[in-house]
Amino acid sequence: MNEKHNDRIAEFTDFRQRMNERILAEPNQVVRRFFALDTQTYKAGALDVKTKELLGLVASLVLRCDDCISYHVAQCREAGVNREEMFEAFSVGLVVGGSIVIPHMRRAVAFLDGLEQGGAVPGAAGHDHG
Repeated sequence: MNEKHNDRIAEFTDFRQRMNERILAEPNQVVRRFFALDTQTYKAGALDVKTKELLGLVASLVLRCDDCISYHVAQCREAGVNREEMFEAFSVGLVVGGSIVIPHMRRAVAFLDGLEQGGAVPGAAGHDHG
């Protein structure tokens, strides 16, 4: 795997986990409740986890949040989304968000390529966007 991709995945994972722990260590109930709400939102319900993660990915593309996009790409893979399904989600984000989404889609595909080549998948410590 390209070391640059591996470094980006590791850096993203480490920073996210470290800062989530730091943030959740504070006694702020609004922040804690928001993180909990975010986690609950992506659990299976009337929609399965795979569908919810794809929705999160599309919304993140349209909102142009690279951390959120990377997170949802990884969560989609964990939920069993294959490459063809991922690109269909990318196409929805592109159509809804317009050409300004293209640079974010490039980074999403680079992140996906890194994950497919054996990069670690960002894990636990709450779901939060990014």
